[in-house]
Amino acid sequence: MPTIQLLPDLLINQIAAGEVIERPASALKELLENSLDAGATDIAVQLDGGGIKRLVVRDNGKGIAQAELPLALMRHATSKIASLEDLQKVASMGFRGEALASMAAVAQLALTSRTPDAAHAWKVEAIDGAQSAAAPAAHPHGTSIEMRELYFNTPARRKFLKSESTEYAWCEEVFKRIGLSRPDVAFSLQRDGKSVWQFPKQELAQRINAILGSEFGQYAVNVEREIGPLHLYGIAALPAYSRSTRDEQYFFVNGRFVRDKVLMHAVRQAYQDILHHQRHPAFVLFLDMPPEQVDVNVHPAKSEVRFRESQGIHQFVFHALQDALGATMTEVPSVATSVGAASAANAHRQQTGAYTSTPFIQQQTMSFNAAQPQAAYKLWEFQTGKEMNEKGEGGRGKGNSDSPPDTALPSTPFTLPTQEHPLGFALGQLSGIYILAQNQQGLVVVDMHAAHERIVYERLKAAFDAQQMPTQQLLVPVTFAAEPLDIATVEEEQQALQQLGFDIAPISTHTLAVRAMPALLKQSHAETAAREVLHELRDFGASRALTERRNELLATLACHSAVRANQQLSLPEMNAILREMEQTERADQCNHGRPTWFQVTLAELDAMFMRGK
Repeated sequence: MPTIQLLPDLLINQIAAGEVIERPASALKELLENSLDAGATDIAVQLDGGGIKRLVVRDNGKGIAQAELPLALMRHATSKIASLEDLQKVASMGFRGEALASMAAVAQLALTSRTPDAAHAWKVEAIDGAQSAAAPAAHPHGTSIEMRELYFNTPARRKFLKSESTEYAWCEEVFKRIGLSRPDVAFSLQRDGKSVWQFPKQELAQRINAILGSEFGQYAVNVEREIGPLHLYGIAALPAYSRSTRDEQYFFVNGRFVRDKVLMHAVRQAYQDILHHQRHPAFVLFLDMPPEQVDVNVHPAKSEVRFRESQGIHQFVFHALQDALGATMTEVPSVATSVGAASAANAHRQQTGAYTSTPFIQQQTMSFNAAQPQAAYKLWEFQTGKEMNEKGEGGRGKGNSDSPPDTALPSTPFTLPTQEHPLGFALGQLSGIYILAQNQQGLVVVDMHAAHERIVYERLKAAFDAQQMPTQQLLVPVTFAAEPLDIATVEEEQQALQQLGFDIAPISTHTLAVRAMPALLKQSHAETAAREVLHELRDFGASRALTERRNELLATLACHSAVRANQQLSLPEMNAILREMEQTERADQCNHGRPTWFQVTLAELDAMFMRGK
C-alpha cells in the first residue's frame, strides 16, 4: 500500500498550473492584471505561435526591486494581501500569488524589472521551476515578462492545447476584455511581429467603439443606477442589435471581468420581454460595489465571484436594465451628455479603490434605425392649398431649379415645442402596413401592427399588475361553440377569468357566451381572445397561467387586438398611435424583439436623389 508523502514543490506548481494556466490566454490574463496592479499606464503584448511559443507582456508600472525578484516567482508570494482581513476585501486584480510560480513550472520564464529609483534593471530566469540568480539588464522603468514554450516539460498537457490560431483567438479575447475594463490605460497587441490592436488612452465610449465597433453604440441605450454603495453603469444594446451568440457580453465587477450566473440571469430577465428566445443581448456593463460584499476568491482563475447578498444584486441589476430598456422616448436623456467623467471615475476607482463612478452616456447619433429615440425635434404639419417654404441647404434652397414652379404643397410650417412629439406627424399609409410620418430629421416609417401590439401589451401588463383591468360589457354577448373541457374550465376558473377582465358563462352544454372582456381589447376579437385564455387556463392551470406564463398570455391577447395589415386608418388614428408609442415603454420593439420604426434622415434622402451635387 502506498505511503503518504509530501509532494515536491515543482510537482505542486505543475498541478496548480493546470488550474491557473489552462492555456496561453490564462497566462496573458494573469500578466495583464499584474501590470494593472503595478499602476501601469502603457502595456504592450507580443504573441508568437498563438502565445504557445512566446508570450511577452511589457509595462511601465512601478517595477519590482532586485531583492524581491526571486520571491516573485515563488508560490503564494504576493504584495497584495497579508491577512485574512485583506482577503475579505480584495481590491486588486491579482492576489493569490500562484500565476508566476505556475508559469515558471511549465514554461521557460524570464522576468526583467526596474524600479523608478534603480540605476538599471534586473533579470531572473526560471526553467522547470529552477531560478537563476538576478543579473543586471537593460530595461526602462517597469516590468517585462517573457514566457516561452508553454508546457514544454509536460507534453501530455500540451496535447490538449488547440491550434495556434485558436489559442490566439482566446488571447485576443482576453486582451479586449482587459482593454474594455481600463480605457485610461494604453494597450497594444502584436501577433507574430505584426501590429493588430493599438489603443491609446481614451474615453470609455471611444474604447468601446474601437473594440466592438460604432454600430454597437448606435444600437445601445445607457444604463446607469446608483443605490447606496452599488453603482451600475454602461451600455446595453437594443434587440435590433441582438446576436446569435454570447460573444459581445461583457460584465465587470469592480473592474474584473466575470461570468456570473446571478448577473446573467438578471440580464436575461430584463430582456425576456423584448428579445426573441433564440437571440442573445449585447452589453458592456460595470458594477461597482464594496469589495467586502463580493468574494473573488472562488476560483483559482478568478473568473467567478460570489455575492454576499446575491438576491439583492440580482434585483438591482434587473431593475436597472429593465428601466433603461423600457424608457419611453420622452424620457431618453440628451445625446449630447459627455462621457469623459465615466472614464475618469473608472480610472480613479482602479487607482484608489474608491468605488464610485459616472454613467456612460452614448454620444453616437443614429440614422435609419430604431435604436435611439430621437430628441429635440421641430416639427411641421402641412396645410393643403399653400406653398411650402423652401430651406436653403442640402439642395433645397430657395429658387432651386430642380423644384417644380407651382407646387400644391403647403407652405406655412407649424412649429411644436421641442421634444414634444419625437415621432412627428402622420402623412399616410404605405401598402396598408406602414405609417409614414414626418419629423424634423426627415421620414419616420412605423410598422403599425407591431407598434400597436406593443402598446396594447404594455397597457395590459400595467393593468394586470395593478389589479385594475378595465372591463367592457358587451351590448350583445358573443356566443361560440366550445368543447366540454372549455365549459368545465369556465366553471372552475371564474376568479382567474375575472382577474383577466373576462366575463364568460356557459349557456348550453356546447356553447359559451362572452358577456364582458378587457376594454383594451377589440370587441370584434372577443371569440378569439376568449379561446386563447381558456386554452391557456386549461393547459397550464390558473396559477401558472397568471404567474410564470402571464407575459405569454397577455402578449397573445395583445397580438389579436392590434391593428391588422390592410386596415385603413385615418390621419387622427395614425397620429394617435404615434403619440401612444412616444409614451409607451419599450415601444422601439414589438413583443417579439423586432423594431417598430425606422428613421430616414433628410441627408439620406438627399443622397438617394443626389441633391446638391
